[in-house]
Amino acid sequence: MDPLTQAVVGAALPMAATRTARGAPAGTGSRPIRLRTAGALGFLAGMAADLDVLIRSAADPLLFLEYHRQFTHALVFVPVGGLLCALALQLLAGRRRRPPFRLTLLACTLGYATHGLLDACTSYGTMLFWPFSEARIALSIVPVVDPLFTLPAAALLLLAWWRRRPLQARLALVWAGLYLALGAWQQQAALAGAAALAAARGHAPARIEAKPTFANILLWKTIYETGDGDGNGDGGGNGNGARFHVDGVRPGLGPLLRARVYPGTSIPRLDLARDFPWLDPGSRQARDVERFRRLSGGFLAADPDRQGGGHPGRIVDVRYSFLPTSVRGLWSIELAPDAGPDAPVRYRTHREGARERLGALWGMIVGDGG
Repeated sequence: MDPLTQAVVGAALPMAATRTARGAPAGTGSRPIRLRTAGALGFLAGMAADLDVLIRSAADPLLFLEYHRQFTHALVFVPVGGLLCALALQLLAGRRRRPPFRLTLLACTLGYATHGLLDACTSYGTMLFWPFSEARIALSIVPVVDPLFTLPAAALLLLAWWRRRPLQARLALVWAGLYLALGAWQQQAALAGAAALAAARGHAPARIEAKPTFANILLWKTIYETGDGDGNGDGGGNGNGARFHVDGVRPGLGPLLRARVYPGTSIPRLDLARDFPWLDPGSRQARDVERFRRLSGGFLAADPDRQGGGHPGRIVDVRYSFLPTSVRGLWSIELAPDAGPDAPVRYRTHREGARERLGALWGMIVGDGG
């Protein structure tokens, strides 16, 4: 998730684990002061795992994708990460302001431990069980940025800091848990809506996923894959028949929000022999495509604008787009037919027109868009 959310949850856990001295008024004694110390340490340690973004190379554009949310986010690395944070922060604190090392180590380890678990609740994928498994855990029940998740938890944390009591920090963790549970509930409803939509189209999905859209758990992007002989019904079949279908699904939320489906579009699944017949299977670019395919869970397609002459060498990750009904990815890799056998692909991000599309996204969330 975003750094602020990681820091807030990282601070909340060690603060919630402290105890106020019995009979001591708020703001007196050593224990209330330790609550603030524990919060500050957890705040910093909660963000530390994302230092893996520094692992990158100009000669290998996909290196940072492979190492982001990898070993630094693994459960077995938590004690190591907590220890490294504790040593660094203990040195930075100076002798006079330095807390007991056991407090620093405990607070840093607790704060660090929240990071990978929280990231696993988003949709990118986190290697929680590295090195025993390279599976990327992605529960996809909360977006990477969600103010309704972060701001109430942050407000409770500030209250705990001001009052020097752990109760509000514990309430912040309760809020986080309830919100994640609501996200899981919404996801199941979105999956059910997507399955019903596929059945109405006469499709038998080979796989189906639902991911929250930007900054909310009300509107979801659903993606399902169909293969040969599934009765696509859209006249867009091709030799291999495999296609991705994307739609927007807004599950109902009691009397506050009625359920709604926003039909989207479909796109053929990437087929290198069909889409890039010039690509040498033994080239560096071909190997990079396979790396990108693994990192994207196989949800790859040639850029939808290539038929009109735009971006002929681009491959997009269909899972992520600003609008749930779109197949224009937020990031992609780009191939070049004139590149040498050892030339890597180029990695691109696409944020053009985000401000304009924000209005359309809001319209879908509240029910005015379509």
